[in-house]
Amino acid sequence: MRITLAVDVMGGDHGPSVTVPASLQVLAEQPDLHMHLVGDDALIEPLLARAPAALRARLQVVHTTEFVTMDDKVSTALRIKKQSSMRLAINAVRDGAAQACVSAGNTGALMAVSRFVLKTHAQIERPAIMTALPTQKGHVHMLDLGANVDSEPRHLLQFAQMGSLVAAALDGHDQPRVGLLNIGEEEIKGNELIKQTHELLRQSDLNYIGYIEGDGIFKGEAEVVVCDGFVGNVALKCSEGVAKMMAGKIKEQVNRNLLTRILGALAWPIWQGLKHEMDPGRYNGASLVGLTGIVIKSHGSADAASFAHALRVAITEVEKDVPGLIARHLSLPVVEVSPAVSDV
Repeated sequence: MRITLAVDVMGGDHGPSVTVPASLQVLAEQPDLHMHLVGDDALIEPLLARAPAALRARLQVVHTTEFVTMDDKVSTALRIKKQSSMRLAINAVRDGAAQACVSAGNTGALMAVSRFVLKTHAQIERPAIMTALPTQKGHVHMLDLGANVDSEPRHLLQFAQMGSLVAAALDGHDQPRVGLLNIGEEEIKGNELIKQTHELLRQSDLNYIGYIEGDGIFKGEAEVVVCDGFVGNVALKCSEGVAKMMAGKIKEQVNRNLLTRILGALAWPIWQGLKHEMDPGRYNGASLVGLTGIVIKSHGSADAASFAHALRVAITEVEKDVPGLIARHLSLPVVEVSPAVSDV
């Protein structure tokens, strides 16, 4: 199957120095893969100088000197920078020149431009950011992670439906367990958004298991965890911060004295295994689900190995035809529910 990816080479903290080597790495792995590298050819071409001719034949450099910075406002990306590397990469998906776009650029700008250019499916009001996170039992798909901070119950239902479909397609689950992130598992817990969403999910045909708390995400209590973008982004950033803190504390304890350094050296295989399991790069590549095309968001600070993983996520979603899957299965109108009565 021939797959073409449009890569926003200029996006992220490191730009071409990361995105170009990652693209070459994944091209070497996938003989049927083609890429459009969108960015400043003066910065791209030197990084391609030593690439084998066979790889160069599957690469096309789309030149532009305009790019969206990490500090640009959404309005700037939408209205002013219409020839940015981000915009042109997304346009390539719209025009059929590529089947997916991958960018490490400004998240807000990427979501806004993607939604403007590609639009959402007919029954999806808002796209959501979805990614996989490590758990004690493997991984969990979580959404929304920051695209929407003022969601309504019907939006969370749509997120759950999309998340269930994607988890089933990517992981082979027949009926992924769907959990709603809440401050407790009891029926009386949660605000009105959560209670109303809970009722919608109970009425749906999803394999809904009810509320789960924050620690349940990483225990692997569900294959899909649903939340609004504000809560999801805070939870994601907190988990990343805790992981970095724990890594720092372990390193600090190992280097405490000669004995701990010796013991640390003996445990080196364990540390390496743990590092591999918890490496954020293994989970890099968040999908903007709900759009009519595939757009994958990489961490802005990703290194080449992490960005390569985001490219592989895009390839998998093309192979599974995620937008088509969502369009085929979410063709029915959303069920409304009356506001829940607050518990006394």
